[in-house]
Amino acid sequence: MRVHATRAQTIGRRSGPATSEGTDRLPERADVAVIGAGLIGLSIAWRLARAGLAVAVVERGTAGDGASLAATGMLAAAAEHEPGGEGLSPLCVESQRLWHPFRDELEAESGLAIDYRREGTLVIALGRDEVERLRFRHELQRRDGLAAEWLSGPAVRAREPGLRPTVTAGLFCPDDHQVDPARVMAALRRALRAAGGRLVEETTVTALTREGGRITGIETSAGALRAGTTVLASGAWAGEGGLIPDLALPVRPLKGQSMALQMTPRSGHLSHVVWTEQVHMAPKADGTLIVGATVEETGFDPHLTAGGLYALLEGARRALPGVEEMRVAGVWSGFRPTSDDDAPILGEARPGLVLAAGHHRNGYLLAPVTAEAVAALILRGETLPVAAPFGLARFTPSSRETP
Repeated sequence: MRVHATRAQTIGRRSGPATSEGTDRLPERADVAVIGAGLIGLSIAWRLARAGLAVAVVERGTAGDGASLAATGMLAAAAEHEPGGEGLSPLCVESQRLWHPFRDELEAESGLAIDYRREGTLVIALGRDEVERLRFRHELQRRDGLAAEWLSGPAVRAREPGLRPTVTAGLFCPDDHQVDPARVMAALRRALRAAGGRLVEETTVTALTREGGRITGIETSAGALRAGTTVLASGAWAGEGGLIPDLALPVRPLKGQSMALQMTPRSGHLSHVVWTEQVHMAPKADGTLIVGATVEETGFDPHLTAGGLYALLEGARRALPGVEEMRVAGVWSGFRPTSDDDAPILGEARPGLVLAAGHHRNGYLLAPVTAEAVAALILRGETLPVAAPFGLARFTPSSRETP
């Protein structure tokens, strides 16, 4: 068992394709310094390096060991849509559109497949009590222009015969695809290096450097790095406050426990991502079934708990009896980077400092549009219209006042 203090706890967690790249040395100068080598940080860095900028990513642990390797990899603009999420929906839909070129470029430049699967997602109701709540979700999806088809119980089971007969209805979300997080992270790591970017791991950022009111780089445990722009993309740790004491970021960790089960001919398998009211289940190309995820306000407590793992197994068994025959391949925890309104924080916070934090449960879905938005800001000084509502200013008291 491997445990990172205040990181994630894992037992037999899946890993991506083997890569031979080690960590880079910290340069003295860069056009852009990115703090955090999770999915968001590496996506931004890769996009900027491809544009010809000198980019260095600094990570206090190893790439992806916060939330990125703990995630399921769902690109679920429709299935994730909830009341109050109308403002976030355009950003999600745009990023879902961008995922196709993002995937093609990432696979081409890394030489690695990321297991992009397009079977779609099923959201199901188990028993009559859940049907009305599912109908409400469907009306919300339709009102906001999201693709979702209502299915009867038999129609759901025709698509996934292994589900229990108690499945009484479902929604099919054809545009909600999935990727394999371990493969995406391995591909981003390799693509960043291929584009000339540097990845500096096991290096702690201790301070931001300033000159005349502008952020001019970072101080780290390996020395100083002078940068024209610094991007804060440190996930759930972005809100800790040590780096920017005069800037309170409303970002906190929201713990999730997940597990991987091994599907076999005897246990049966799933072909689609399946959501219930308790869990989601995502089949991967290597035969594993990812079951996630608990939602726990426990701060940075990484420990796996009997109650959390029981909730995952019981939630999966309610829908898919074959899980009782599946071998447990791994269990782990991670920390979702969650803002006060569950939406990302994007844009310039101080001269020379750009934020890309607070992606909550939608990091994989929002990675392409986040990279595009940050690149537009740094390369051209432009704010993408779809990203404009997600600046830090929305959390100030004046922005919440009703005219």
